[in-house]
Amino acid sequence: MLLAVDAGNTNVVFAVHDGSEWRGSWRIATRADRTSDEYAVWLLALLQYSGLKPAEIDRCVIGTVVPAALYNLRRLAREWFDVEPLVARATVDWGFEIRVDRPQEVGADRLLNSLASHHHYKGPLVVIDFGTATTFDVVDADGAYLGGVIAPGINLSLEALHKAAARLPRIGIGRPQAVIGRDTVAAMQSGIYWGYVGLIEGIVGRIQAEHDAHLKVVATGGLAPLFAEGTTVIETIDPDITLEGLRLLAERNPAPTLVKSTPRDPV
Repeated sequence: MLLAVDAGNTNVVFAVHDGSEWRGSWRIATRADRTSDEYAVWLLALLQYSGLKPAEIDRCVIGTVVPAALYNLRRLAREWFDVEPLVARATVDWGFEIRVDRPQEVGADRLLNSLASHHHYKGPLVVIDFGTATTFDVVDADGAYLGGVIAPGINLSLEALHKAAARLPRIGIGRPQAVIGRDTVAAMQSGIYWGYVGLIEGIVGRIQAEHDAHLKVVATGGLAPLFAEGTTVIETIDPDITLEGLRLLAERNPAPTLVKSTPRDPV
């Protein structure tokens, strides 16, 4: 079985695939100083609850945009599952070209989303990921990664608005009943929701104009269904696209040789 680890800025998602289907997925808050033993205590209990055994894990793949978290995630794979993890980075075999100026700077999540989206939906396409940042990634008809757009995430924008304006409260995101807010909270919700709908439609429209061809639009992330209600631009919602990218990347690349961890192992 494959253990896939998606370490984002907000959460780390662990999921197990048995070769046919995902058997379970679990998330924990991202903390760069969390040790491999802390991960193990939490994850092993969840595996047992799901009827899975650590000995059944024979592959591991890690994608992370938090470099400081990689060391202990690697130790987790080596010490508790006795496997060397494949790490998603620009130098592995993606099966497509990365047509940007500095491929090593592209976040692993963006490449993983592109890999899985092209595999499942073909191209050309745009992948929108509603995460800590809201990203738009463009994939050509042949699967090549062409670059994209990075904008502040919705929750990040809400927090910044609350902290920068003394009289504005901290609010949750939701689709307002009307564009014109009749009180402060409704006005803030409208600005965030319809403002981001405008962002989505505007950026996708400009990408379409530059590409000179129709691009399918795939969205992922927890807020994707909410924003899909407000626009016809989003054609497909796929909540597991990053995990699928990890699974496909593991299929394309050989399993690395196990390296036993020591306290002085480099990342």
